Order: sequence, then C-alpha cells, then structure tokens
Amino acid sequence: MTSMPRHQGWTIERVVPLLGGSIVLTSLTLARRHSTRWRALTGFVGANLVLYGAVGWCPASLLMGRMGLPRLAATPTVDSS
Repeated sequence: MTSMPRHQGWTIERVVPLLGGSIVLTSLTLARRHSTRWRALTGFVGANLVLYGAVGWCPASLLMGRMGLPRLAATPTVDSS
C-alpha cells in the first residue's frame, strides 16, 4: 500500500492555489449573501490562477517571492544520452 506524500514545507507552488481557492470560495459566499458584484473578484482570481498555470507566475507569486517564501526546489533531470 502506498502512502500519501509528506508535506515538504510551504512554497509558492503550494500557497498560490491555496490562497486562490480560499478567495474564490469566500467571494462566492459574499456574492450569495451580500452582492453579486463580488463575483468580479472570483473572475479576477480565476484569471490569475490561469496565468500562474500557463506561465508560472502571477502578481501574488511575485509578492510572495519578495516576502521571502521559497520556490519548490527544481528536481534534477536524467540525461538520456
């Protein structure tokens, strides 16, 4: 039986989706309870998550990097020659 991978610390690659998902859920709750205008925040966060997935950075990841949050260590590649 295989076990789940162990937590290796908080990196930008872990925090960006966690923060994005939290803001999306919060803004959807606010839109349901208060004003549908909160859905604009949901769209903004979704666009930033797509940007992060496509190019590897978004405004939040740049800010986290300046705050000193580490990036995931690059894994060595195997040379096939």
